[in-house]
Amino acid sequence: MDNVVIKSIANSQRKKFLKLAFEIYSNDPYWVPPLFSDKMKVLSREKNPFFHENDLELFIAYKNGKPAGRIAAIENKLHNKIHKENIGFIGFFESVNDQEVADKLFDAAAGWMKRKGFDSMRGPTNPTSNDEYGLLVDGFNDSPRIMMSYNPKYYVNLFENYGFTKAKDLYAYHIQNQEMLKNEKIKRVAEIVRDRYKLNIRSVDMKNFKKELGLFKYVYNKTWAPNWGFIPMSDEEIDAAASDLKPLIDPNLVLFGEISGEIIATALVLPDYNEIFKSFRGRLFPFNFIRIFTKNKDITWARVIALGVLPEYQKKGIDGALYYDILKRAAERGIMRGEASWILEDNEMMNRGAITMNGNIYKKYRIYQKAI
Repeated sequence: MDNVVIKSIANSQRKKFLKLAFEIYSNDPYWVPPLFSDKMKVLSREKNPFFHENDLELFIAYKNGKPAGRIAAIENKLHNKIHKENIGFIGFFESVNDQEVADKLFDAAAGWMKRKGFDSMRGPTNPTSNDEYGLLVDGFNDSPRIMMSYNPKYYVNLFENYGFTKAKDLYAYHIQNQEMLKNEKIKRVAEIVRDRYKLNIRSVDMKNFKKELGLFKYVYNKTWAPNWGFIPMSDEEIDAAASDLKPLIDPNLVLFGEISGEIIATALVLPDYNEIFKSFRGRLFPFNFIRIFTKNKDITWARVIALGVLPEYQKKGIDGALYYDILKRAAERGIMRGEASWILEDNEMMNRGAITMNGNIYKKYRIYQKAI
């Protein structure tokens, strides 16, 4: 009798699907348990706007009757339409260190995708490139920054032994504020850019959040459109994401760049709330929610989640001016270390900007692909 069994589970049973991660990482000091309520919403067909147009299937692997792994098979119609591909996606993968368990999970996802008519599978995407994205392949001895993925090193072997190969690498840069704020050259260049283009950099206006969100949405979708794997976020998806992030926003770290009163650039930077969430064990209520506000001044890292300059204003140093402003503002609240992530390995402008800030690549993530 086969001792590894794969079961498809209903979306209503996603709590069981999510709880499995707590078993996998029970002895991992670097794992940050995700907020359970957030992940329930992400996987909800009703509450996540992405699944209003797309499909998914959740699978759990049982070995000798005990849960041993999980995977989601995901449809992304907009991706296939924009990029003229015919692929399915895998996400939310977790597994014990057992190749048979992993293989059967991948087989289950591949079977679902074949029935959908797809010719290959790619991932991990949780569930899209606008969410947690990629498998950690370098930089395991550190906890993830907020909204970044994490996994044990052995996952790389589980993927590659099954036949997955690299589709694209994503970089995370470590930037230290203290060194850069002392760099007179960087400061001078930022001032020159401001003066030359009459660039005004301002904080988000939280009193007019809805209007500001519309401006961010415009720059985000236009700026990232040329990037590999990018899919624009719908109004409904951006509104939902903004609603979730709003309590975590420090207005001084969400920036807009303006020239002649027109928005030409944006930067979304969040304090690394994972430093606080790590002790929550996935539970936000009833008391941990208060700690978001009482402990946020103790946060020592920030993550540059998005920094975009409209195409017609790129290669003018505006990204560098935004980076320098971020460093100053972060230092004012006591944050002296930052991560710029994730950045596609072939995104010349963003990699150059991070390097200009003396950033060094300290983590790498990989998107894998396999024909089915």
